[in-house]
Amino acid sequence: MTEIDKKDYKLIENIKIAIIGLGYVGLPLARLFATKYSVIGFDINETRVSSLKSGTDTTLEVDDATLQKVLVDNSSSKIGLYCTTSLNDIADCNYFIITVPTPVDKNNRPDLTPLYKSSESVGKILKRGDIVIYESTVYPGVTEEQCVPVLERISGLKFNEDFYAGYSPERINPGDKEHTVEKILKVTSGSTPEIGIKVDNLYKSVITAGTHLAPSIKVAEAAKVIENSQRDINIAFVNELAKIFNLMNIDTHEVLQAASTKWNFLPFKPGLVGGHCIGVDPYYLAQRAQEFGYHPEIILAGRRLNDSMGEYVASQIVKLMIKKGISVNGANLLMLGITFKENCPDVRNTKIVDVVKALKDYGIEVTIFDPIANADDVKKEYNLVTLNAIPNNRFDAIVLGVAHAEFLKLNFSDLQKDNSLIYDVKGVLGTIADNRL
Repeated sequence: MTEIDKKDYKLIENIKIAIIGLGYVGLPLARLFATKYSVIGFDINETRVSSLKSGTDTTLEVDDATLQKVLVDNSSSKIGLYCTTSLNDIADCNYFIITVPTPVDKNNRPDLTPLYKSSESVGKILKRGDIVIYESTVYPGVTEEQCVPVLERISGLKFNEDFYAGYSPERINPGDKEHTVEKILKVTSGSTPEIGIKVDNLYKSVITAGTHLAPSIKVAEAAKVIENSQRDINIAFVNELAKIFNLMNIDTHEVLQAASTKWNFLPFKPGLVGGHCIGVDPYYLAQRAQEFGYHPEIILAGRRLNDSMGEYVASQIVKLMIKKGISVNGANLLMLGITFKENCPDVRNTKIVDVVKALKDYGIEVTIFDPIANADDVKKEYNLVTLNAIPNNRFDAIVLGVAHAEFLKLNFSDLQKDNSLIYDVKGVLGTIADNRL
């Protein structure tokens, strides 16, 4: 360890961390830091903060016992996590880590409003010597060109003289209990070389998988936005393969299984690409590229193909119903799952709603069952009714849209009419499904 490293490790013993945004990214990070430091978790959602204070995480990312173990009942310098909606409670922190969402609008343009508002909030309490670290996924340049000016304007302080910035992109995989935050290597960066080392050492002190210190904030921003863009493009490729092989009456999953015997074949599977990362991040990179006069053909082509898969899945289901002699208009269909991925209650940007909408356009009556989705969130976001308990009737068609663990234990025969269809979007049901994507 160098003398600089030793000095910085000593410095971080005296820090107090504020985590801005206690969602799928912020809470696991706050919980982890709270095992070694005094951490104040700030969120504007009073219901969310109240739930966390009671020791319950409704996102299911942190189990109740683990959360309760780090909770403290005040905002002192005691090691642990205190959750609050008051800016005054984080005023004496010297590290501010911003983990708010970065969505797109209805036209798929980046919406930086949450970042602007959180930067304004931090700016009101920013002090000399403080470091503000952003974890939200953005295009290269957002931290220094969009967020830092807000911090300067509100605080009256000067960047890289009075306060500093860092960027460490989140790599949380919602619903994944194996690859938790401390087990995923963390990219870090700082607005000066010295700040980069301090930011890196801070994360290194809790991330057991290690860190990678990028040479600049823009490099770290770019690295994050291409991670999910790469996945999006690869999934688009296998989705296109699925369309081609379905026309040829070839099972796509069997093709992929055979191809995967080659050591360097990438094991992507066809599916619906939603959520707040893979289905959104490519638009951030595309927007930035267009500002520089370049039209990103592959990135946007992948997005168009993946965004079309909801209607494609619906059309495949209808064709199979017709082949089985099931009357489509007025048919009763059970959709299993509404969240964007398995074993996760997050319904943001879920593409299951595209399938549901298309099926309804065919005149099909759709019943949605999801045991872990928040029915109020689904109603508010999509104006759809979701059941949290399995319905007590039989259906003309059953569609496994999300591979929740609970669904894999169902007795599907109890839910089927005599002549019915089972369609497996996720390719996990085996021979009980009539067909799969």
